Amino acid sequence: MAPYLAAVRNYWTLLPAIAVCVVLIAIYAIPTLINPQWTSNVLGLFRQQPAGDGGTVEEPARLGRQQLQSRRMLAGALILGALALIGFNVSLNREANGCYLAAKAWGAFDDKTQTADPCIDMIYGNFIGDGTGKVLEKTQQPLPAYQLVHGKKPKYLKWIQNRPSYDETDLLIGVPGSCGSDVNVAQEDTKIVVLLDSVEPCPAENDISLLNIKLKKPLGDRKIVTIDDKPMREINPDMDSWWTVVKKLATGG
Repeated sequence: MAPYLAAVRNYWTLLPAIAVCVVLIAIYAIPTLINPQWTSNVLGLFRQQPAGDGGTVEEPARLGRQQLQSRRMLAGALILGALALIGFNVSLNREANGCYLAAKAWGAFDDKTQTADPCIDMIYGNFIGDGTGKVLEKTQQPLPAYQLVHGKKPKYLKWIQNRPSYDETDLLIGVPGSCGSDVNVAQEDTKIVVLLDSVEPCPAENDISLLNIKLKKPLGDRKIVTIDDKPMREINPDMDSWWTVVKKLATGG
């Protein structure tokens, strides 16, 4: 579903339209919930009265019990619709922001052409290669970071393009997009060695390719290292909670 939501992920783009809809709904629905007769009286002021010889203006008719109930139900439905609209848009913002933060944590740099929908353009599952096989180049390059997938699984993985399955993922390695096929992972008895099988270091890019690794046995006390047994850095990017996103949107933070 993620690729088809690109046009509506940006909360701030939709904010004016959402604000207008919510205000109009609130103006009608809140007074109607309190007393439907109020809104009936107000709306009656805008009705055209037939021209007469100084006749008195007809007062709005009193609403019956069934009419009061139906108008309250309509007002309640409108308020629920407004809340659903806000919640849907906040959810999209949460997903996009989570993918953006994850891509930045893996080393992607900002590019206005890629940030419109970061779950598609900035971070995605690896398309070529699974990290296995022999090392082919004479020299290799170190890789800086990894992410373990256990317990609380990273939620941003659900929204990226070509997402890996949680069941097939114990370890994530993120590299710039053009280097995804060069990652090599060797699962040894005492350690796990992760390296880039390339003569040249991978240049920084505006997109990240995530390679998912299924461990043959539990990690245990094995270390995750790169070239020359240098320890890799563990990172744990993930999506913000709902309340954190709502607070940021409300305060502009």
